[in-house]
Amino acid sequence: MTINLTAHQARLLRMRAQQLSNPRPVQAPEEVLRQIFAVQAQDLPASYLSLRARSGGFTADQVAHERQFGSEICWRWSLRGTLHLITAADARWLIPLLSADLIAWDRLRLTQLGYTENTAQKGVEVIRRAIEQHGELTRIEIAQNLKDQQLPFEGQATVHILFRAVCEGAICPGADRGKKPTYTQFAKRYGVLDPRPRLVALTELALRYLAAYAPARPEDFAVWSGVKISEVRPLWQSLTDQMLPVDVEGAPNWILRSQSTWLESLESQPPVLRLLPRFDTYLLGYANRDNLIDPIFNKKLFKGGGTISAVAVLDGWVIGVWKATPKGKSLELTVEWFENQPDALIPAIEAEAADFARFLARPVTVKIQQP
Repeated sequence: MTINLTAHQARLLRMRAQQLSNPRPVQAPEEVLRQIFAVQAQDLPASYLSLRARSGGFTADQVAHERQFGSEICWRWSLRGTLHLITAADARWLIPLLSADLIAWDRLRLTQLGYTENTAQKGVEVIRRAIEQHGELTRIEIAQNLKDQQLPFEGQATVHILFRAVCEGAICPGADRGKKPTYTQFAKRYGVLDPRPRLVALTELALRYLAAYAPARPEDFAVWSGVKISEVRPLWQSLTDQMLPVDVEGAPNWILRSQSTWLESLESQPPVLRLLPRFDTYLLGYANRDNLIDPIFNKKLFKGGGTISAVAVLDGWVIGVWKATPKGKSLELTVEWFENQPDALIPAIEAEAADFARFLARPVTVKIQQP
């Protein structure tokens, strides 16, 4: 029997799966990542704020320290060829799963930059040996090693051969040196890779996706993971014994059977407001965002250049955008509603601002702009 859900109920389920409901758990950052699998992290401060929205148990400085020096959180190119924060335990099996597709995706660009397949393999080996010898190297230092071996290094060449080395699992970002990231040996910091049969790894990825994003469809998983839909459809069919079908206002979706108990208390909690940062993973998990934001406000969400704005979310529905402006030692949060909102939301905004202050260890003020 298919369960019928309203769009609002589907958003409440997604908020719970994303750890955006109340009460906000007190966890370590790697525990948050185990639940939601990964957060997009080409903007590191924003990725830290994604973790903040889902737990009250740590600060930005603690996340940064673990990312640079710890063994639990890995910053790397991953899903969709984009930088993410992910647990080391998941990175060890995800790297072998995604590496071939990511390398193939970037091969043409490497060729345009002067690399053949043979010289690309040589470039990865040069990088691996240099880092093995020196421990941690910056991109500029790696470029010098490539130059010394008469390999392409100018322009974007070093970045793309680094991408190749990271995708193969040879290296990973290490500690920052000043404001510049370094690269270090993946195995030495995080342990050896854990390759699994492709179907086993894809099954794990799909189940973890549903745990964090359900209700969802196979098309959503394909967009989030970067796995071709032709491979996703039979995979989805193989998981029917672990899923429940739900209709979201007539559209077929699925949840995990273990999530069915959530349905009993969907409407019993007070509304939840969260301030989510740029590129938050809640907005990146679906092929279509019409159930997350009124399409007439998409221009507010997408600012061009691939940027996804920081948003205010009420029970999973995007009701505004926000920005942070430094004001001396403090930070001013300006929240811009899409439509007039009641003053009853002000305490929730102030509570979020207070948590920002805790997380960032600096005073935070709030300014609200009605349309």
